[in-house]
Amino acid sequence: MAVLEVLTLPDPRLKQVSAPVEHFDQALRDFVADLEETRRAGPAAVGIAAPQVGMFKRIVIVDVSTRPKTPNHGHLILINPQILHWEGFAMGREGCLSVPDYTGNVIRATHIRLLAQDLDGVEHLYEMEGFEARAVQHEMDHLDGLLFVDRVVSRRTDLYRRKVYQSAGSPRVEPQ
Repeated sequence: MAVLEVLTLPDPRLKQVSAPVEHFDQALRDFVADLEETRRAGPAAVGIAAPQVGMFKRIVIVDVSTRPKTPNHGHLILINPQILHWEGFAMGREGCLSVPDYTGNVIRATHIRLLAQDLDGVEHLYEMEGFEARAVQHEMDHLDGLLFVDRVVSRRTDLYRRKVYQSAGSPRVEPQ
């Protein structure tokens, strides 16, 4: 496994739309293992999408299971995900590995019904709510060339420079 380079704003490749995955083979499994290693290496990353590392395929990983009292489906590898239904809306603060210097307020659906394939190409249907639904929507935006900064209501009032603190001689980014 390898930690892959994460593309960051203003890299124009982040605007590229991703193609569906058609081959469910060992090469896909190897790439997903590297993508997961990259997610884990990021500061408090609950998700990552293939386009963030320059692979323009419809693959996302989301795992919000470490957040207390957050309804979730555990560690998810979502291939060719599609939102079939959404309802409710809420504003929430988001950050991104590809936008390391900012966080922002984004409006997202509070409940979604999602269809996605797993590493074997088998389809699964998920009902998601709250933070897990938000994280999946955020990662799916990457598949269509969108970043959370494209969705903030106002860049003047809803985009925030991330604070960096020095702690015991090493830099630490504030939690999201």
